[in-house]
Amino acid sequence: MQENLNNPVAGDDAENIAEQAKIRREKLQKLQQEGNDPYRKVKFEVSALSQAVKNGFDSLEGKQVSLAGRLMSRRIMGKASFCHIQDDGGLIQLYVKRDDVGEEDYASFKKDYDLGDVVGVSGYVFKTQTGEVSVHCTHIEMLSKCLLPLPEKQHGLKDTDIRYRQRELDLIVNPEVKNTFVKRSKIISALRAFLDGEGFLEVDTPVLNTIEIGASARPFKTRHNALDIDMYLRIETELYLKRLIVGGFDRVYEVGRIFRNEGMDAFHNPEFTTIECYAAYLDYFNMMDLVEKMYAAVARSVCGTTDITYQGTEIRLGGKWARMTMKEAVKKYSGADYDAWTSDEDARNCAKQLGVTVEEGDAATKGHVLIALFDAFVEEKLVQPTFIYDYPVENSPLAKRKADDPAFTQRFEYFICSHEFGNAFSELNDPIDQKQRFIKQVEAKRAAEKGCNAQIDEEFVTALEYGLPPTGGLGFGVDRLVMLLTDSATIRDVLLFPTMKPRVNR
Repeated sequence: MQENLNNPVAGDDAENIAEQAKIRREKLQKLQQEGNDPYRKVKFEVSALSQAVKNGFDSLEGKQVSLAGRLMSRRIMGKASFCHIQDDGGLIQLYVKRDDVGEEDYASFKKDYDLGDVVGVSGYVFKTQTGEVSVHCTHIEMLSKCLLPLPEKQHGLKDTDIRYRQRELDLIVNPEVKNTFVKRSKIISALRAFLDGEGFLEVDTPVLNTIEIGASARPFKTRHNALDIDMYLRIETELYLKRLIVGGFDRVYEVGRIFRNEGMDAFHNPEFTTIECYAAYLDYFNMMDLVEKMYAAVARSVCGTTDITYQGTEIRLGGKWARMTMKEAVKKYSGADYDAWTSDEDARNCAKQLGVTVEEGDAATKGHVLIALFDAFVEEKLVQPTFIYDYPVENSPLAKRKADDPAFTQRFEYFICSHEFGNAFSELNDPIDQKQRFIKQVEAKRAAEKGCNAQIDEEFVTALEYGLPPTGGLGFGVDRLVMLLTDSATIRDVLLFPTMKPRVNR
């Protein structure tokens, strides 16, 4: 008898699945009645992982090892059987012989075990006639019973809805998926190592805020019962981090979980991870240099090279990245010349001629039109890493104005593969200017959203009144960087448990 995941153990037949689940529960009850309840096992001494055994065969041949893992295939051959278990290191073959493990345990292995069960084994390392490194078992025991049949391996687990909802099942049946999340962990470790090496201090700031700020992102709202107040999950870590710069920490960063009550697509999930970092006495050009250096360092550490491929496109993360002002980029790709516009009306007419819709009347200023043209004509052209800098003040409420052109701010975003990956400023440290911008931001948000309770963060303004040094700030999405370095097409592939709409029980 041969069993493996090529057998249709799951398929689409609900009745078949239910019948197999019933049989497995009956096997569990039998084991429990015999005093062999696998769920009562609390510990198993593991001396090696499968990959280490295979890699170290020359030194381990003939030596005793103990392994534990999930039963993934089984081939019964009378008095002896072969099977494979899967552990954190991968798959390894086991040879289970009645005379070595004992008649009772061998009979149980044949009758009570199912694919998916978690087992512990001890035995000595050898190599089969076909050259496969294996473990000749002298002991085997069930450590946990798998009560539901696994999906068939022949077709794999392709249904993305199931893969994302039941990531644990995805990892069992598609073990290559684990590589993405191992790499994610390495990327975050490399980011921390880089920033630590640049003199930044990692800190933690509150996730729950007592006010809804005026930023365009919509927050999740909750209730604090003891204080009897509404609270809001944070949409950024920025304001608290800059208060720490005021307090005397010259360089800080946070790996922060962020929550935004907005739509979902290939690049957006309602909860995601960012890194924001702030450095006193630096400006936005210094932050550009930091980004170039950081991305190159992380790519080398995790991928071994700064030249990567994302969705079939070769991307060069090393060296100097392209740099253009927003005005230059819009002129290059749309032909529209901001400096030739003599009025807001002139700018709106230009947008109309180019087929770009902007708000009617005074709501659409030259700055608003420039932003609209950038979105329409430029972003999709930015495939290789590119800094776009000097943003209009209209959409940059936290960035310092340019001294020689106060309609623009010292802000940049950087783009790779036609997507924005990060945002940075020379931070606005004028408390009077900041409060006026906050007022306009809050008014606009309240006008746009019915029932909105956006407020000015007066505590942040007060902090600025004590004096924020000239500061460079940067924020970027960790998930998007992981997508880039793992060649993943959607953010859901780099989040272990992405947000999903609940199933409807019928």
